[in-house]
Amino acid sequence: MIMEIAEAKKNLQHNGFLDIAVDPSLDLFAAIENLKKKKNAIVLAHYYQEPDIQDIADYIGDSLGLSQQAAQTDADMIVFAGVHFMAETAKILSPQKKVLLPDLKAGCSLADSAPPELFKKFRDRYPDHIVISYINCSAGIKALSDIICTSSNAEKIIESIPHNQPIIFAPDRNLGAYLIKKTGRDMVLWNGACMVHEIFSLEKITKLKIRHPKAKVIAHPECEPAVLAIADYIGSTTGLLKFSHKDDAQEYIVVTETGILHQMQKENPGKTFIPAPPNNACACNDCPHMKLNTLEKLYLCMEYEQPEIIMEENLRIAAKKPIERMLEISAQAGL
Repeated sequence: MIMEIAEAKKNLQHNGFLDIAVDPSLDLFAAIENLKKKKNAIVLAHYYQEPDIQDIADYIGDSLGLSQQAAQTDADMIVFAGVHFMAETAKILSPQKKVLLPDLKAGCSLADSAPPELFKKFRDRYPDHIVISYINCSAGIKALSDIICTSSNAEKIIESIPHNQPIIFAPDRNLGAYLIKKTGRDMVLWNGACMVHEIFSLEKITKLKIRHPKAKVIAHPECEPAVLAIADYIGSTTGLLKFSHKDDAQEYIVVTETGILHQMQKENPGKTFIPAPPNNACACNDCPHMKLNTLEKLYLCMEYEQPEIIMEENLRIAAKKPIERMLEISAQAGL
């Protein structure tokens, strides 16, 4: 066993996780709860995680809520069941805490669409513009930004900027286009997108709507404009969850990553939630990065305290400033 652990740690960077066999008879839920108490650890999980991880988490939320929790927690260890930029954000806000990510290869196609060195050149072409970046980006992009936003607070943040101040919005062009329409601001957009939200089929959703005429279409603003145009409601993952709970409809076609359906069904047992279909035969409305995390990997990373998020201090300080600005504006807006 000692040799297996040593080999797993040696291969951690290559594999992205600790490749150690877990006793199949082990009650992972009980083991993780014990580790939380033993190590004063908190498990933060995004809505797109698999149901088991959501059920063991201390807090489940979208990017805004997760950032707020990471900034406020008094735990010694933050275990982030999400993707890399989320765990990075937790480390940026809580440098004194140990931040773990079950699988280092749980990346983000949207974050990958904005390499910092290319974005800096893009930003330098607009020296008089303020940079608002969606939180789904790397620490390098955050460090090049003036304010960070999430889909929950983006509109409020844009509205807090004087109308005569030009804006660059990055990295999601679909969210940016939606916000231009909502706020009336003429923003310069970086050409990035989320692979999950780009793949939804307008034709298939329309056919699904014909088969379920009473169903409401609810969509995340990272979707393409043509899909958003047929939505009855557009909002962040938390916004979609709240809408489905308060709204009177009994059926919903949900146009975002399928992980959110677990909480929707738990909160609304009498309602029907239908995942919107992608434009091909694969399960592309599941985020392959989010789904790299498993209950076994979560247990192993807590037991052996690896993989750990490590960050260069100058980068962390630079990336923290726009996140703090976001949290300030969000608090002022009551979010």
